Amino acid sequence: VQLQASGGGLVQAGGSLRLSCAASGRTFSGYAMGWFRQAPGKERESVAAISRSGTSTYYVDSVKGRFTISRDNAKNTVYLQMNSLKPEDTAVYYCAAGELYSERSYYTGARSYDYWGQGTQVTVSS
Repeated sequence: VQLQASGGGLVQAGGSLRLSCAASGRTFSGYAMGWFRQAPGKERESVAAISRSGTSTYYVDSVKGRFTISRDNAKNTVYLQMNSLKPEDTAVYYCAAGELYSERSYYTGARSYDYWGQGTQVTVSS
């Protein structure tokens, strides 16, 4: 499956952005999806994940209450709505897809994902 992330940009602290990740090539609903980010000099971290059905989600503690992951299987797209952005959210954001039998589970570890998008830069100014 091919993944194309978009929606990044420059925003002031407190602002919002919505990232999108469009998938093509395979049956999108067969994949659990995740968003990761990597800031300069830091390791890639899992930000959010969503099950195949969209009924189960995960968020890293630092974004809980501010970010929302969702998916539209009819449009082969996963989204990350980011509100109340902080300078520490600045990073390159990546979407990822992992094959998973269960419709209600998700992956949080990067090694569980099979396919990755190219990344989109999010910069939050103070």
